[in-house]
Amino acid sequence: MRQDFRICIIGAGAGGLSMARALRRHGIAYDQFERHSDVGGVWDQKNPGSPMYDSAHMISTKTMSAFKGFPMPAEYPDYPGHRQILAYLRSFANAYDLRRDITFSTPIKSAVKEDGRWTVTLGDGEVRHYDGVVAATGLAWHPRMPSYPGDFSGEAIHSSKYKSPDIFRGKRVLVVGAGNSGVDIAADAARSAAKTFLSMRRAYHFIPKHIFGMPADIFALTGSVFPMKIQQYVFAVVLKLLNGDVTRHGLRKPDHLPLASHPIVNTAALLHMAHGDLTPKVDVKRLEANEVVFEDGSREEIDMIVYATGYVHKVPFADPDLLNNSGEESNLFMRTISRKDPTFSAAGFVEINGGVYQFYDEFNDIVANYYRDLAGNSPRAAKFEEIVRSGAYDVSGNVSYVESPRHHVYANVLQSARQVKKLKRAMGWKRLVESEMRAPAETSAKPAIKLQAAE
Repeated sequence: MRQDFRICIIGAGAGGLSMARALRRHGIAYDQFERHSDVGGVWDQKNPGSPMYDSAHMISTKTMSAFKGFPMPAEYPDYPGHRQILAYLRSFANAYDLRRDITFSTPIKSAVKEDGRWTVTLGDGEVRHYDGVVAATGLAWHPRMPSYPGDFSGEAIHSSKYKSPDIFRGKRVLVVGAGNSGVDIAADAARSAAKTFLSMRRAYHFIPKHIFGMPADIFALTGSVFPMKIQQYVFAVVLKLLNGDVTRHGLRKPDHLPLASHPIVNTAALLHMAHGDLTPKVDVKRLEANEVVFEDGSREEIDMIVYATGYVHKVPFADPDLLNNSGEESNLFMRTISRKDPTFSAAGFVEINGGVYQFYDEFNDIVANYYRDLAGNSPRAAKFEEIVRSGAYDVSGNVSYVESPRHHVYANVLQSARQVKKLKRAMGWKRLVESEMRAPAETSAKPAIKLQAAE
């Protein structure tokens, strides 16, 4: 292995920490930079630009969400809150001694490929050179704002600016967008606002957090032995039994099967609709001073709009074509590796229908295997580069997803696991083994992790 071979990791959130552990395990030297003063990424509300709000919780369970070899504490609830996830991430960094290779409070100005190596310019102007770059900056930093005809005279914010429901008290609030954060925020507003509306471009399936007493993601896993189409029809029947006819709340009937879009895992929203505290609306047509006109011709007087309309996928310090492929905003091999240049990867640029951290581990281990082969001049590196540029090893799950920017980075849990296994077998790479990934101080006899409390 080349002695001067070194990788640059940008970001110390969940994806960056997973990548650091992967490189460490494979004996690959790296430097890691984080613009904030501590690890945690989006989960740290003190991190400037973090979209985290007071009531935020994971939508996958502690059982399915943990990093491999590092379970979440037994005393955590099924769906941990953001403070618990932040404490978990900091505990993970400490347990694997990852902090010693992180340079904090250091933004990255640019990362450019020159003469076969990456030139990385730090925020203070210092220049360093690397053999690969990992942009572990994640998806939720660059708000996507919609544009509607007309002008609005009230207050309008993107959901990334929302922190507490105190801002809604006594107001008539419209939340635009029915992703999980949008539905969460609408449920928050329903408790304190004078009136709350939720505008959705299309109809969605609302999945309760527990199904027949089981967390939703664990329940879904029990049906994974069936083909995807059968799983979708079974899930549709189950949701009908649990939720009844949702059109009685003013919701439209979904025009797609469950699992064809990112799941809205929320129990509270339908309850607020049943109580009359949250009113569904169709898409916004135009804005007229203090009123919003909707596509069905209805109009409502509104004091505040929260645009829960997602994020633009980009890494501002690098060539956007590294993410793009065939004109799509983001199209990475296994939702991680640039098809244009495999020495550039983007840990954390994936949405998945389940716990994502274990798949950070899987996808990042593939990156680390490639870097190891590249550093050792193995012919497998060239073989892998050909695979990356091909259309092989699709992780979408052969599902016809609803057209949406977020589904361009979507992965299916079961299909991802199958494709990772298939790729590693083809490349001759070792699979990840939980027992080999425990922190040095951990043993299988320890029932839970002692966490460092988040500040």
